[in-house]
Amino acid sequence: MTGFGLTQPVIKAAAERPEGIFTIFGGRRRSNAVFADRVARLAAAFRAMGVGPGDRIAMLAANSDRYVEYVFATLWAGGVINPVNARWSAREMAFSLEDSDTRILVVDDGFASMVPELRALAPGLERIIHTGDTVAPEGMDGWEQLIASHDPVPDAGRAGDDMAALLYTGGTTGRPKGVMLSHAGIATCSLSLTAAAPNGGDAPGLHVAPFFHIGGVGVIFQFAYRRAPQVIMPAFDAGEALRLIEEERVGDIFVVPTMLRWLLDHPDLARRDLSSLVSIRYGAAPIDTTLLARAMEAIPTAGFMQVYGQTEFSPVVTCLAPADHLGEGAGQRLTSAGRPLPTATVRIVDAARNPLPVGEVGEIAVQGPQVMLGYWNRPEETAKALSEGWLYTGDAGFMDQAGFLHVVDRVKDMIVTGGENVYSAEVENALATMPGIAASAVVAAPDEEWGERVHAVIVAAAGAEISLERVRAHCHSLIAGYKAPRSVSLIDALPLSPAGKVLKHVLRAELAKE
Repeated sequence: MTGFGLTQPVIKAAAERPEGIFTIFGGRRRSNAVFADRVARLAAAFRAMGVGPGDRIAMLAANSDRYVEYVFATLWAGGVINPVNARWSAREMAFSLEDSDTRILVVDDGFASMVPELRALAPGLERIIHTGDTVAPEGMDGWEQLIASHDPVPDAGRAGDDMAALLYTGGTTGRPKGVMLSHAGIATCSLSLTAAAPNGGDAPGLHVAPFFHIGGVGVIFQFAYRRAPQVIMPAFDAGEALRLIEEERVGDIFVVPTMLRWLLDHPDLARRDLSSLVSIRYGAAPIDTTLLARAMEAIPTAGFMQVYGQTEFSPVVTCLAPADHLGEGAGQRLTSAGRPLPTATVRIVDAARNPLPVGEVGEIAVQGPQVMLGYWNRPEETAKALSEGWLYTGDAGFMDQAGFLHVVDRVKDMIVTGGENVYSAEVENALATMPGIAASAVVAAPDEEWGERVHAVIVAAAGAEISLERVRAHCHSLIAGYKAPRSVSLIDALPLSPAGKVLKHVLRAELAKE
C-alpha cells in the first residue's frame, strides 16, 4: 500500500486492539478482529464474482452494521463503493447504476422488492446480494452464506489517488452525476477534521445520517481512524437516538439541524443522561441561532462544531470549532461557516475567477488534497468545476478579516431541505411536463422544521386548476418525494431579466415577506 488507504484503520484495529468493538447494531456487537475477518471473507466473495481494481459495487439499504462491512469489503477487494440514494425513484437509481456500469448490487429486506424493477431498468446488473436477516430471495446471494463459504483474502492495497467512492449527486441538468473520490482524499479529510477541532476521540460514535450521503459514509471513516466503536441506527428516530446515547455512552454524533430540533423536542430529552456526549457536529443545512442556543443550553457537556463542504471535497471545507461558538465575538462568528481545514485553501473569486479582496462576495473556490478526481464520464463538467487544482464550488460567499468563511447564497440554486440537496432545475423539469402549467420557477422557502422547503411559483395555463396535491402527485411520479414542492404559489407572470432569465431573488424576497 502506497499512500493513504481507507482499509488501514481496519487492519490496525484488528492487529492492535482485536477485542475492541468495531460495530454495534441492535443486538449485534462485532469486535475489531471479527469485523476484519468478515470484511476479508466478503472481499473474497466479491473477487470470486469478478470484481477487479476500480469496479463498482452498489448498495441500496438502510444503515446497518452490514452496510459498514460492505464499505470496507468493497475497498478490501479493490473495488469502489457506489451507495444508492434510498430516497430516489427507481428510475433515478437505475440511471446511476447504468451510468456507472455497476454489475453488483447489494440490497436489504426493505429494498429487495425493488429488484425486479431495477433489473428491468438497469440491465447491466449481473449479481444481486441480499443482506437481510431473512432467507435470500430466489436469484440473490445471501450475505452470511457468502461470508461462511469464502476464506479471507489479503487486502488489495488500493490507496492514494485510486478511486474509492463514486457518489451520485443531483445535477443542475436534471441528471445525477457521479463524483469520484480517492482513498487519499477521504482519508485526508477524516484526519484533517480530527486535527481541526476537538471531537469524541475513541468513545463510541452514533450514526444517524444515511450512509448513501457523503455526510453519512464519511463519518464511517472518521470514526474508524479514531477507533471509535460505531453505533448504528437504521434510520433516525429521536427517542431511540437519545436512548443509545445514554446506554452506549456515545461521545460523538453528526446531525443536520432538523435532527437536532427533533432531539430537543422529544419528551425523553429531560430524563436521558447525555453527559457522555462531548461532540455534536452539525451541517448539511443552515441552522438558526435560536435553535443552536437552545441546544447548547440543553446539552452543556457537548462542544458544538459546524462543518461546511460538498461531496466534491470529500466533503469538509471549513469547520466552526466549539471554542468559536463561545466568548467575545461569538455572535459574529456564528454567522460564518468557520475556518478552512488545515488541508483546505479557500479563496473567493469573481466571474472571471480572479481573487477578490476580503469582505467581497464571490464564488467560493477551494484547493487541497481532498479535491475530487472529477465527475464520472463528464469531462466537460469536470473541466468547469476543476481548474489548476482549484475546485469551483458554485457557492457564493466572502471571507472576513479573521479568516472565517461566510456562505451567503448558492450559485447553483440548490435547496437544502432537512439535509437533502434539491436542485431547482430538476424540479422545474418535472413541473414542465405537468398539464396546466404554463411556466414555473422553484426556490427555497424558509421552513421552521426543515430549514428550507421546496417552493414552486407557478403560472397556470388558461382555465387550469392547480393545487398543491396535484403538483406533488405529478412530481412524485418522476422524482424523489423529498424533491416535490411542499408549497405552491400562483402568479400571473414570472419576473424576468432583460435577457429573459427568471429573477429568483425577486421570488425569494416576496416569500420572505410572508
